Amino acid sequence: MNYSHEVERMCPVTKGPNHGPAPIPEEGRWVKAYQISDISGLTHGIGWCAPQQGTCKLTLNVKNGIIEEALVETIGCSGMTHSAAMAAEILPKKTLLEALNTDLVCDAINVAMRELFLQIVYGRTQTAFSEDGLPIGAGLEDLGKGLRSQVGTIFSTSKKGVRYMEMAEGYILSLALDSGNEVIGYKFVRVGKMLEDIRHGTDPKTAYEKNVGTYGRYEGAAKYIDPREE
Repeated sequence: MNYSHEVERMCPVTKGPNHGPAPIPEEGRWVKAYQISDISGLTHGIGWCAPQQGTCKLTLNVKNGIIEEALVETIGCSGMTHSAAMAAEILPKKTLLEALNTDLVCDAINVAMRELFLQIVYGRTQTAFSEDGLPIGAGLEDLGKGLRSQVGTIFSTSKKGVRYMEMAEGYILSLALDSGNEVIGYKFVRVGKMLEDIRHGTDPKTAYEKNVGTYGRYEGAAKYIDPREE
């Protein structure tokens, strides 16, 4: 190691107490993290691309510094959706530091990785106070029925008002309006559950009808509209 002339001329001064890094909460324990293998936890990161055309939610389950589980959810950009497939193959078995310094194909996914890294190394994980953390596969609990990402898609204009298109319950079929044309409920189909039923042999028409539901004061509304056509 090379030292400058100024440093070489300095007299030595003994270092005082060294308490090490501040402990962070990690899967029900307080851990002083000295190296990547000291890090464990399940948490999420949100990222966006340069033109802010799309966004990514990245969930990683890290055990002893190694990524054991990855869930990549994207919205708003068709290219990022395909990039997510590549990132999900890249991430498992990498150390957290490797993943941070790996090109995950899409800007939004890379930013999500950066944001997730900051949380996990500062002990801000979802499992910070959960003893032994969560098992591998716990990331799937964030998904809805049929293992589909929960998506909300709402559009509105000042001239024509709001249109609910998709919500946590599913794909919106129609909106219920009261006499003042305010939304008071909606009819939806649980797409994930419907597709699960079809996959397991249920007739498509029967599966569709079985998974249609309503929310709010749908019955007896003054008017019903198709949010995509009217």
